[in-house]
Amino acid sequence: MLTRKQKELLLLIRDRLAADGVSPSFDEMKQSLGLKSKSGIHRLITGLEERGFIKRLPHRARALEIVKLPDGESKTRKSKSVPSDLPTPDMAAIASVQSVALPLYGRIAAGTPIEALRDPNGSLDVPAGLLASSRGNVENGGHYALEISGDSMIEAGILDGDRVIIRACDHANDGAIVVALVDEQEATLKYLRREGSMVALEPANKNYETRRLPASRVRVQGELVGLMRRY
Repeated sequence: MLTRKQKELLLLIRDRLAADGVSPSFDEMKQSLGLKSKSGIHRLITGLEERGFIKRLPHRARALEIVKLPDGESKTRKSKSVPSDLPTPDMAAIASVQSVALPLYGRIAAGTPIEALRDPNGSLDVPAGLLASSRGNVENGGHYALEISGDSMIEAGILDGDRVIIRACDHANDGAIVVALVDEQEATLKYLRREGSMVALEPANKNYETRRLPASRVRVQGELVGLMRRY
């Protein structure tokens, strides 16, 4: 039997997976459940995993899978009823958007920042479920793809050579993994932390140091929403 908080977290994960194709970040979980620290989220996730309700997927950022739900709950978010005279959905049209071609903007450093990316050098077909629901400011619903260069995000499950899916945006919450443009010339993928008038670009590798810069020198260009890997 689940505690109230465990059930709230489980349903939050279910709803975000259904809407965005990616589970919420620990910061989003903490805020949604009204907890004061991430340690509480870690305990809830561990409890859900031990009871067989969720499974953590290795080598992927924010990767949780719903295994089962409490009795009476559906694996998909319950939708409101709709009038019976609405037209039947065109299933062929729905099937045609199961894969979306995103512009691939080359390699971005997950270590030492590289020169800012400007022009796409191809495209990447990605499952539509990996795309966030909100729209950004580039084509294909505001998403684009980048290839990772470096190892500074390996503890977040992001490895050299991975392709990441980015939702274009100019703002992200603390704790999000973002594409940050430094001095309008260097792009890097890091955790975003705000510290007063400063911005910290934090790696996920103990061998790298956090880079702290005045907020005026850092511009968010997108937030990580998905990851693809070839073996």
